[in-house]
Amino acid sequence: MKYISTRGAAPTLSFGEAMMTGLARDGGLYIPDSVPVMPQGEITALAGLSYEETAFRVMRPYLGGFFAEDEFRGLIDAAYKGFHHAARAPMVQLAPNHFLLELFHGPTLAFKDFAMQLIGQMMQAALAKTGERITIVGATSGDTGSAAMEAFRGLANVDVFILFPHGRVSDVQRRQMTTASEANCHALAIDGSFDDAQARVKDMFNDFAFRDGVRLAGVNSINWARVLAQVVYYFYAAVALGAPQRAVSFTVPTGNFGDIFAGYIARQMGLPIERLVIATNQNDILDRAIRSGAYKTDGVRPTISPSMDIEVSSNFERVLFDAYGRDGSAVSALMAELKAGGFHISQGALEMLRATFASGRCSEDETLATIARHFKTTGEVLCPHSAVGVKVAEDHLGRTPMITLATAHPAKFPDAVERATGLRPGLPPHMADLFERPERMTRVPNDLATLEALVRERIAH
Repeated sequence: MKYISTRGAAPTLSFGEAMMTGLARDGGLYIPDSVPVMPQGEITALAGLSYEETAFRVMRPYLGGFFAEDEFRGLIDAAYKGFHHAARAPMVQLAPNHFLLELFHGPTLAFKDFAMQLIGQMMQAALAKTGERITIVGATSGDTGSAAMEAFRGLANVDVFILFPHGRVSDVQRRQMTTASEANCHALAIDGSFDDAQARVKDMFNDFAFRDGVRLAGVNSINWARVLAQVVYYFYAAVALGAPQRAVSFTVPTGNFGDIFAGYIARQMGLPIERLVIATNQNDILDRAIRSGAYKTDGVRPTISPSMDIEVSSNFERVLFDAYGRDGSAVSALMAELKAGGFHISQGALEMLRATFASGRCSEDETLATIARHFKTTGEVLCPHSAVGVKVAEDHLGRTPMITLATAHPAKFPDAVERATGLRPGLPPHMADLFERPERMTRVPNDLATLEALVRERIAH
């Protein structure tokens, strides 16, 4: 299994190299040179297996022998032992043919834990073999950062720097990052939006002298291993509802396109997914792109679902690579146009995207109304991101079972939930003292040179 860049001008890498590299040196994202198809009999055989065993069978073909089988099983077991539900990713039924996949039972109460806990274990194992030290830099719209710090906190051979948009994450999300007491964890509040933070991270990767000097690694969903770990729960949920003998559909609340791209990979692997529905909040560039063919930025507006307040959806580049026939030069041209404000998707590529994805948008009022309605009719308490997914899913229900991804615990967004229901959700016991812990963070300008100097200074001590 080899990995190639979406822009076609970077070295071909192995799985281990792609995992430790993150962003390709041509600015593109790594992707498998081919997607292995899982035979229908092997998908059927997943029925009744644990989440851990499902993860092993789904991910193994991508590793290229980088980990021995017993070693990889051990890493998976270690990754998920800290989850607070025996099923890891349980499902509840909201309505006839509509199911909610709860992905918030990990240590930081968000779906990012499924990938981050595992990539943490894999990176630790890889570094133990080489004795190397790395610097992880990531951008977060709220959940990736805390999941990364939880996965790497206290490690002797890793420094973690997380950029988050100052004032644009929830209090719980911020404190999950700023209360990490370990010296190798650095929370950086950047002046600007998530897109600004993400752009500065990419700039650091594209500054090769800096990148090589600090041995930069990435854990955003630009990292292929992150996407791969998320493919697993699509199989786990679909098989529980009768796949492969029965097709299913998924609705995914998404901003950076990584979570729904994992569903796209699952579909390519042979999982019978009828529809993949993109759910956006009022920052609806993905919905507009699928409907109109124009991917045009017009400014990020803060919402009650802040983890989706994104316009430059990094992983959209990966699906564009397929839509344009895996033409790296075409993707490079589109990304150059994006820096100038946007691009138009060609007719052939747009037809491929529309055949693969449906989409919808959920307003702020609709988000609150969905939280209130489901609390009243089902007793389910939805976080605002999950509510965006549920509302858009309800607009796409049919005879095929629909699975909506619940991406975060409602206690991460208590103000929005209380506004909708009158109930303020409490944090689970392992996080009950979060607001009593001292915070430690650094306010930083949206400036590459300042950020690079700060990273160099911190890792030198």
